[in-house]
Amino acid sequence: MKAKSLFSLRRALLATAGLALAAVAAAPASADSGFLDRMKADVAAATAPGGGAWDGPTSGPTAAKGKTVVFVSLTQNSSGNADASHGAGDAAKALGWNYSVIDGKGNATDSANALQQAIALKPDGIILGSIDPASNKAALDQAAAAGITVVSWHSTSTPGPVADAHIFVNVSTPPDKIAYLAGEYAVVHGNGTAQAEVISDRQYQIVVTKSDAIEKAIKECDTCKLLSEDNGPFGEVPQRTPSLTNSLLQRFGKNLGYMLTFNDVYFDFVVPTLKSAGIEPGSPPFLISAGDGSVSAYQRIRNGEFQIATVPEPAYMHGWQLIDELNRAFNKQPPSGYVTKVHLVTKDNVDLDGGKDNRYDPQNGYQAQYKKIWGVN
Repeated sequence: MKAKSLFSLRRALLATAGLALAAVAAAPASADSGFLDRMKADVAAATAPGGGAWDGPTSGPTAAKGKTVVFVSLTQNSSGNADASHGAGDAAKALGWNYSVIDGKGNATDSANALQQAIALKPDGIILGSIDPASNKAALDQAAAAGITVVSWHSTSTPGPVADAHIFVNVSTPPDKIAYLAGEYAVVHGNGTAQAEVISDRQYQIVVTKSDAIEKAIKECDTCKLLSEDNGPFGEVPQRTPSLTNSLLQRFGKNLGYMLTFNDVYFDFVVPTLKSAGIEPGSPPFLISAGDGSVSAYQRIRNGEFQIATVPEPAYMHGWQLIDELNRAFNKQPPSGYVTKVHLVTKDNVDLDGGKDNRYDPQNGYQAQYKKIWGVN
């Protein structure tokens, strides 16, 4: 961007920031209040504390002995995958199982190689962390033929068993509900006037599900506007995100009210670019992520650094559930059927539900519950 045009853009954005912020509190010109009231109710429910009574399984098989498990992660640079793998590791340790992690480094080729490495180790179980089963069908057929039990975290667009991929169960908060809530919050925060950009990567089915759900919420607001959806390859976030952000600033200028995407990691590179463009924190564009509650996301929300919300998952708790699901499979029992509810983190509740540790970790006693089921201390 040329210096003169960049200066003009900065001045225009800063001059309109006050107007944009005022629009948050202003009533929408012609929006039907029905959808807005419904979305406000959804947001209120999703920002309530996530602790309290345990709503997961209370019965199941005792611990199988001497099992070996490998967690194959799409990328350990994603806080969701990292937290899920750490949770599974701690749960496996509680059972006395052998456990290891192989990092797919954020791209399809390395992830496929990581899965092959895991199969070669001949473990009892494999956990797929955001690995696309459709792209790895032959490998999953191979794992099934070798008698390896496979469970997954965030590998398909819905929680539950994935029979055609030989996945005993996929553990996830429903991605469509996560993403729809993110879109709802943009509508509610903008009080029916949100103008939103969506960053996607449609090579992954779960991202397709999330992007479509975000856009569904925006489109349900007849006085909002979906500006564009742009491709941001997940494996190239550091390299591609700054230039994409500058392009959006040039294309939309003061109309760029909200930027939404499926993972917080994009905003690690959006925020420095916005600051370099002379845009002050607290001004549009406001950033909202449909996953997954990273440390940096919590810090941005807490400090008012552009990001106003994330829809985190209890990924560390999901790690414990993944081990429980494997234990059920090893004992020839069905999946638990447990599916966690959506939760929205904003500045008002960022220090609740484990937020002081920059991780959404419900204080519902899940570790004690799982240990009780497994018959371990």
